[in-house]
Amino acid sequence: MSPTLFDVVIIGGGPGGLSIATALARQTHTAVVLDSGRYRNAVSKHMHNVPGFDHVDPAEFRAKAKADLVKRYKSIEFQTTEIKEVKRADDGTFEVSDGQGAVWRGKKLGLGSGVRDRTEDEVKGYEECWGRGIFHCLFCHGFEERGTETAGFLVNDMMTAPTNPMPPADMITHVSRMAKRLAKNVIIYTNGRAELVDELKAKIHSSKIIVDNRVIDHLSLVGEGPHVKITFEDGTTKTEGFLASHPKVEQRAGSLVEQLGLEMTPGGDIKANPPMNETSVKGVFAVGDAATPIKSVMQAMYMGMFAGVGMVTQLQIELELKDEL
Repeated sequence: MSPTLFDVVIIGGGPGGLSIATALARQTHTAVVLDSGRYRNAVSKHMHNVPGFDHVDPAEFRAKAKADLVKRYKSIEFQTTEIKEVKRADDGTFEVSDGQGAVWRGKKLGLGSGVRDRTEDEVKGYEECWGRGIFHCLFCHGFEERGTETAGFLVNDMMTAPTNPMPPADMITHVSRMAKRLAKNVIIYTNGRAELVDELKAKIHSSKIIVDNRVIDHLSLVGEGPHVKITFEDGTTKTEGFLASHPKVEQRAGSLVEQLGLEMTPGGDIKANPPMNETSVKGVFAVGDAATPIKSVMQAMYMGMFAGVGMVTQLQIELELKDEL
């Protein structure tokens, strides 16, 4: 028996995927949301910058959004599964499968599959401290640690990548100023990147922000955090109230991106054409962290809503042409 044909199959049940589903539901289109249950912000106990959900567990936000869809809209279904394969059928529809024999078909495909932080590639101990004492976005977390005596900014390869929207020294000083709003003193740890020292010092005009070029051996969380102890190669140590730093990221559903042959940006994001966020493959829309350098809940919701509008537009034109609207 052939699988049910949905108007849209959505891969990813985070803010982006949920927003796609909401837009589709409002026009009575059918969709199934296939969610792996793995989220980038899994270690975070609170989310911020989302009106009405400030300082709320991200899991509570997802549960509320899902419950609203299930209760009010009957055209949206949810399944918890890990998608392993996606392909375009001869009739132009999309077929996705989870490797366990389950198959779903959709006229359109929405990708809200997110990214994964490669914390394991950073200095020893970084992964243990991630999300507990190391914060990548000081809008997302940092206010809670305000007033600490000292905070650090840890420079790594992500911050010096040529694909960044700002030159490394500009990016580093920008975040360091944000850290200074939350701490009395800030230390920029370049971790042996001597080429940055003079440029950073030339850009810093605060006596409360200094540069330390010592090479770091490892990091360790003090208790449950947020304090982080830095141990240098020379054996000396320094404890910071928190660290700001951003690891490299990769596509969580990289194999699916490859299977679809999607065009990517130089920064490793799926290229999604605004405002409707259709990819280089017609009928495939990508939203959220997987498709933008601005990785936040609000951005994912914004992209998801407009991707849903784009899908609705295409679906209804196709139905009208067949006089099935």
